[in-house]
Amino acid sequence: MQKDMLKEITPLTNSDCFTIFERKKQYFDFPLHYHEEMELNFISNASGARRVVGDHIEEIGDVELVLVGSNLPHVWETHKLDGREIHEVTIQFHKDLFDERFLRRNQLRVIRDLFEKSKCGILFSKETAQFIGPRLVKLNKKHGFDSVLELMSILHDLSSSRNMRTLSDSTFSQAEFSYNSRRIEKVMEYINLNFDKQVNLAEVAKIANMTEVSFSRFFKSRTGTNFTDSLTDIRLGHASRKLIDTTEAVAEVAYNCGFNNISNFNRIFKKKKGCTPKEFRENLSGNRVFV
Repeated sequence: MQKDMLKEITPLTNSDCFTIFERKKQYFDFPLHYHEEMELNFISNASGARRVVGDHIEEIGDVELVLVGSNLPHVWETHKLDGREIHEVTIQFHKDLFDERFLRRNQLRVIRDLFEKSKCGILFSKETAQFIGPRLVKLNKKHGFDSVLELMSILHDLSSSRNMRTLSDSTFSQAEFSYNSRRIEKVMEYINLNFDKQVNLAEVAKIANMTEVSFSRFFKSRTGTNFTDSLTDIRLGHASRKLIDTTEAVAEVAYNCGFNNISNFNRIFKKKKGCTPKEFRENLSGNRVFV
């Protein structure tokens, strides 16, 4: 999809650690885009606007804070805004700002986990946004090493904050996660290669060399979700990409992604995405920019 979408060339240079913008405006006008840099975006007084991150579409509240991972498509749209003045603070920083070995140290692993989750986009709780927002505004007034230390402190506080949630499906975002388990990685690889076919618990348990009951417990403990829901999410991620990248009919997309019943596909899709497959295609295709 990204080859048909605006790739933003940010003003961040290789000599800089991060860049920060603060804007007050009446509407959002930048198109759906992506960039290699990670982005932390704080927005207030924008109730009724709409956020698109990967394949996730949602109307936002009065205040929000989102961390967008490298090369993840995103946009904020005016949508139902009523002309109020929006306050936006955006921080962009290099995805390799912190060395991978540095992030593996015990004291920094929480930030590393935060960056892993950001591959799908992270929405922080309203309470976290209200707490961190003023610090982001003040960050613009700090300079040199003090500004870098404050950014690290903010990222650390975000990594340990409560009630954050990821937005886009990992399959759509093409995010690769480390499960610290070769068994789980083999199973996920198998599912991603065979999502369009019938996949059942017995065969994946066999791949993991475990009984079905043991595998179910093990899978839930390592991924945070049960096997059936994970398989459904993977299929929905592939379906979402097809709805945007191809002109296949909705029914064709459903069957090509392992859903054998179009009514069931529509029901599950709407429950997960908040809109029908047709509405999803119309919403995102309207954001595409060809360059």
